Amino acid sequence: MHQTTKPRGDSPVTIIGAGIAGAWQALLFAQAGHAVTLHERSDGRMTDATSHWAGGMLAPWCEAETSEPVITRLGVRSLDLWREHFPQTPFNGSLVVAHARDRSDFERFARLTSGHRRLDARGLTELEPSLDGRFREGLFYPDEGHVEPRQVLPELHARIATAGGTVKFGSEVAAKDIDGIVIDCRGLSARDQQPELRGVKGEMIIVETAEVELSRPVRLIHPRWPLYVIPRGDSRFMLGATSIEAEDSGVSVRSALELLGAAYAVHPAFAEARIVEFGSGLRPAYPDNLPRITVDKKISVNGLFRHGFLLAPALAELTLGYVQRGAIDNEVMRCV
Repeated sequence: MHQTTKPRGDSPVTIIGAGIAGAWQALLFAQAGHAVTLHERSDGRMTDATSHWAGGMLAPWCEAETSEPVITRLGVRSLDLWREHFPQTPFNGSLVVAHARDRSDFERFARLTSGHRRLDARGLTELEPSLDGRFREGLFYPDEGHVEPRQVLPELHARIATAGGTVKFGSEVAAKDIDGIVIDCRGLSARDQQPELRGVKGEMIIVETAEVELSRPVRLIHPRWPLYVIPRGDSRFMLGATSIEAEDSGVSVRSALELLGAAYAVHPAFAEARIVEFGSGLRPAYPDNLPRITVDKKISVNGLFRHGFLLAPALAELTLGYVQRGAIDNEVMRCV
């Protein structure tokens, strides 16, 4: 990092977009004593937001399989911030498994990631009894965690208010009409200013079954249809992992079949599970799939791709550091 000219730290701070990126920005700025207003064009249910359809996995070491080192760096810092601000966050780790026929892909995942220890079949059963007899070995990432987006996002909004900030739902504003410091966290809606953004569709299915119990997210390695199964409490599980270069809404028949088939491959009891919900969200991404904080007349925080809940706290800390001290993280920030 290096220092640069910073904006006036006593100016009011306006944040546009109350998804996970904007909510963390508002929380850290409000707790630092700034006069914060968070605007969100949708209502408080946030069902139109990408965050509503997210998995909420906090897995920087697992994500290293397909991501640049900066994702792991920021993600590890974010884990500290989640622990500090939300000490009730489950940090039960992540589990990665594969069937014997996919051992080469499993070994590749192990080589490309760190922070794990190998488990044999007995160790797997001790960790997740529901998987008894299902897999010969696994990779356990003990320091990873996960959150339930539909619970933690309203809690973030409430904490912003507690810290003295103002959250305004059903409020669509234009940055050019606002005085003071403006932080744009609109995701894909920011393409009016950043046309290089694209939407990457992530699909999910929520199922319900009392026949399976899991204490942590489980990733199934497969060459065609990788899957993660995330426990959501009350015998419900989120199935996800699709990453499709398309901007339509909904879940395709192909994706539904692949997700449900992969869930069956994790545990046959998922075949009898009740389908509760199908859904999808469009993740905002730049061409390089890396996050970016752009500093111009306003500040833009965007491009979190599939790492929104993992990266949002660390990005908010970087933005706050810029406003308060003029600090620049050269891997993430661009001054234009």
